[in-house]
Amino acid sequence: MFDGAASRKIQPLYVDIELTTNYIRSVQKDSGEIPWSVGGKTDPWDHVESAMGLSIGGYSHDARRAYLWLANCQLRDGSWWAEYVDGAPQKGTYKDTNMSAYIAVGLLHYFMITGDRSFVKTLWPSVRRAINFVLAHQGPEGQIYWSENADGTIEKRALLTGSSSIFMSLSCAVRLMSIVGDRQSHWEAARLKLAKALRQSPHVFDPSKSNYSMDWYYPVLCGVLTGKAATQRIDSLWDTFAIDNWGIRCVSERPWVTMAETCELIMALVSIGRIAQAEQILGWIKDNQYKNGAYWMGVTVPDKIIYTDEQTTWTGAAVLLAADMIYGLTPASRLFMHNYLKSQRFMYKLEKS
Repeated sequence: MFDGAASRKIQPLYVDIELTTNYIRSVQKDSGEIPWSVGGKTDPWDHVESAMGLSIGGYSHDARRAYLWLANCQLRDGSWWAEYVDGAPQKGTYKDTNMSAYIAVGLLHYFMITGDRSFVKTLWPSVRRAINFVLAHQGPEGQIYWSENADGTIEKRALLTGSSSIFMSLSCAVRLMSIVGDRQSHWEAARLKLAKALRQSPHVFDPSKSNYSMDWYYPVLCGVLTGKAATQRIDSLWDTFAIDNWGIRCVSERPWVTMAETCELIMALVSIGRIAQAEQILGWIKDNQYKNGAYWMGVTVPDKIIYTDEQTTWTGAAVLLAADMIYGLTPASRLFMHNYLKSQRFMYKLEKS
C-alpha cells in the first residue's frame, strides 16, 4: 500500500524510485520479513536497509511490517541471530552486534519520514534491549566485539566497519531516546568511548579487513570522522578503491565493483559536501539494473560480467538511500549528514538539563 509518505521534490535523474521500491516489495514476505532475494536468507542489518528503502519509496506501511517482524524475532537478551529463512534461525548462526544495533538507524529513518511517534514508542523496548546487548560487548578500549556464539562464547575480534556502523546506531539511539522521553545515561558515554577507539586506536580492530572498501569509507559514512579528517580519509585511498566510470571495488586487489559499496561511498561523499561528485558516480552505475528494478550486485572490470547474479533487495535499497541523499527526496535524506545528528545530540543535552 502506497501512502505517499515520501514527499518527492524531483524525480532523480538516474534512479526510478518506484520501480526499485516495488522490487523490494515483491520480495517481502507476508510476515514482513525481507530476504536478500526470492528464496534467499535474511539478516537483520540488510532487512533494516531494505525497510529504509521502502520508506523512501513511500511505502511506510510495508516498512512498519518489516520492523514489527524484526521485533517479533528478537531474542530475550536483545539480540538477533545473523541469519534467518522464513523467520527461522539457521544452523550454525550467531549473534552479530552490528546487525543487532541497526534497528536504531532504521527506526529513526522511519520517524524522520513519517513523524510517527507512536510507532517509535511501540518499537522502543526492542531498540533499548538491542543497544544494551551491544554495549555489553564493548571492550576495555571502547571497541565492540564482533559476535556471540550460540553457546555464549564471545568472538573477541572488533571490526572497523561494524564498529563504525554501531557508532551510527548509537547516535540514532540517543536521538530516539529523546523522542520517547527515556534515559539511558551510559549510552552516550559508550558512544564517545567507541568513537575514541575508532579515531585513535586502530590497533584494536582486525587488520585483515583493511583491503575491503567498507573499512575505508565507513568511518566517514557513519560520522566517526568529520570535517578535514573525513576528507583526508576519502582522498587517501581513492585510487585504491575507485575505478573511474565503473564504481567502487569491494576488495582492493580484485577487479570487481559492487553497487552497494558504490552507493555507500556516494552517501559518504554527500555527507562531506561533495554532492556533484556523488551524482556523477551514481551516473556510473545507472544502467546496472534489471528490468524488474533490482540492481546488479556487482560487475567485473573490464569484461563487465555480472557477479553475482543474485538480485538482492538491499542493493536496491542502497541505491535508494544514495539517491535520497543527493536529491533530498525525503526528510530522512539528512540522516547521514554529519551536522544532523550532531545537532540532535545538542538538543538531547538541552532536553536533559
